[in-house]
Amino acid sequence: MSHQKPKPYISVIIAALNEEAAIGNVIDSVPRNLADEIVVVDNGSSDRTAEIASAAGARVVKEPIPGYGRAFRSGLRSISPKCEIVVFLDGDGSDCPEMLDRLVTPIIEGTFDFVIGSRTRGHRESGSMSFHQVFAGYMVGFILRILYGVRSTDMGPFRAIRRDTLDRLGLREETYGWPLEMQMRAARARVRTMEVPVDYRRRAGGQSKIAGTVRGSLLAATRILITLARVAIQRR
Repeated sequence: MSHQKPKPYISVIIAALNEEAAIGNVIDSVPRNLADEIVVVDNGSSDRTAEIASAAGARVVKEPIPGYGRAFRSGLRSISPKCEIVVFLDGDGSDCPEMLDRLVTPIIEGTFDFVIGSRTRGHRESGSMSFHQVFAGYMVGFILRILYGVRSTDMGPFRAIRRDTLDRLGLREETYGWPLEMQMRAARARVRTMEVPVDYRRRAGGQSKIAGTVRGSLLAATRILITLARVAIQRR
């Protein structure tokens, strides 16, 4: 008689800053047959984000110091030690958590260790991504191909990775360069990585912290460039 391998423990970490209009639906959309725990990192919200997230069934972690990567790192410190696969996504309603199985199945099956949801390969709702976001994804993909010989089309926030693999990468970035650092270090370490198409929507409410203002866009671009240079010049 064959015995089915038990499902690995999956932790979902959601970064949120003033996302009271979206966070409840985001949590409700996470498939509970896959996610064993949902952690929302409240990165200094001044609205009811934390209250709504808690009511929706998530465990809320407070990280008052702003920083995209810092928020996710705080979430990582709080997840269960049983976690084998960790999933990251944003709390603004743009990502589609209902597509979680696309990301975790290749890892559960043991064929890949890191799966990135590519917004540029999936269906994008009109207005969900600015031109410079799409361009940045392809530009980073070009650089990753030159540096490490890997193909990439996006730096999408919706991604899944084995916990032990992530721990070995030694991520340091605490701002918007966090997704890029993860991809660069994974490429350099020859982590088994794949992209899967995922859908992407306009945010459910509020203003984008990156594309919503010129200042936000410039700050994000600066941090991404700094991260790119820092990781590229580090010794292998």
